[in-house]
Amino acid sequence: MSAPPPRKKSKWDKEDEQDRAAAELDRKRAAVAARLAREKDLAGREPASSRGSSAALASPLRNGAADGGSDAGSAGGSRRVTPGQPVPRARRPKRGRAAHPLLDSCRSVYSYERLNEIEEGSYGIVFRARCKSTGDIVALKKLKMDKEKNGFPITSLREIQTLMSVPHENIVRVREVVVGDTLTQVFIVMDFVEHDLKTLLANMPTPFLASEIKTLMLQLLSAMAACHDNWIIHRDLKTSNLLMNNRGQIKVADFGLARTYGDPLGDMTQLVVTLWYRAPELLFGATEYTTAVDIWSIGCIFGELILREPLLPGRGEIDQVNKIFKLLGRPTDEMWPGSRKLPNAKSFNVDAAQPYSSLSRTFRYLTQAGLDLIQKLLTYDPEKRITAEEALRHPYFTESPLPKDASLFNSFPSIANGEKKTTLASPSAPERAAGGYDFV
Repeated sequence: MSAPPPRKKSKWDKEDEQDRAAAELDRKRAAVAARLAREKDLAGREPASSRGSSAALASPLRNGAADGGSDAGSAGGSRRVTPGQPVPRARRPKRGRAAHPLLDSCRSVYSYERLNEIEEGSYGIVFRARCKSTGDIVALKKLKMDKEKNGFPITSLREIQTLMSVPHENIVRVREVVVGDTLTQVFIVMDFVEHDLKTLLANMPTPFLASEIKTLMLQLLSAMAACHDNWIIHRDLKTSNLLMNNRGQIKVADFGLARTYGDPLGDMTQLVVTLWYRAPELLFGATEYTTAVDIWSIGCIFGELILREPLLPGRGEIDQVNKIFKLLGRPTDEMWPGSRKLPNAKSFNVDAAQPYSSLSRTFRYLTQAGLDLIQKLLTYDPEKRITAEEALRHPYFTESPLPKDASLFNSFPSIANGEKKTTLASPSAPERAAGGYDFV
């Protein structure tokens, strides 16, 4: 029988060969470093008498270098050579990448096996993938760079920089950045999380319990407190950007609109935060804003966790403001000083809005402490709005029922993981026979 034709090498084979070559190069470098260390140690242990003889032996070698011999001390000054040892080569100064060992190239995306597509957003496409070397399941976010004219997208730079500068158990972790064959194929490798809260709220058979909502809110507030302590504003908090694993742990994701701020605040764009979660100061056209815009979004998420539907689903900016007025009442000068002087204030008919709040009627089953918390989260004046640190200490989280341990949460089928909801087989109800009597 004839031998089968040789298999054509794929990109994955080339990657394996490159990895083996790199490992062999690292092994050789380690061996050379160990040999040099031994030589240096032996030279340091020589007695004074032998040092003189070594210098005498090295001297004719240096003289012979002028006659075409090897020069043992041409680089870095004279070098001692003991009898029976080979003359070491001259060291060359490190240049380029060798001089900066911390600067390493990105791995190839072909180090991962793509499993399925999870979702596509404005700034990238997210896939579920498996690492070939470790077997870990990860999320691969391919950045959209086809239409980029100014190099690497600033939103992706901000996302990578923010996620790597604020390590927190409730913030999604960036593992590495990998690349493909072209300059437009750049991927962010992150931990895979099974669910996002928006999809979970729409598909879960029963709503979250009060104790579970407290646990989720504590995790979200803790993550935002860490961001704000590090002078970072998220600027796009919503349920679809909150991931949740099957162990009841929240992970804040999608930091594409996040940015650092300082004092003074500097120039910041007003077109941030998804409309349903946008704070009133942004809708009124404020030129400066603070971390209070994230707190307003958290208040909207709090209401959505209770109602299982968006709290303020406006069809446009005017309708969004009208829904806020209907929920919280008309803002007065005492409630929000200076609001009438904001650029977009004249676009809204503030005087025609109802003067009272309907929060207690909307959340009729929420305790008094819970109503107080959501009212402080959804305060008109950003200066009076509660902070994440203050919200973590609110009495709502210490009253009964206490927050549930995250490990006790129920698990749900993960759409991102390719799982489908399972239905148990059940017998049908008895059917009425033809011409028979009705059931009584």
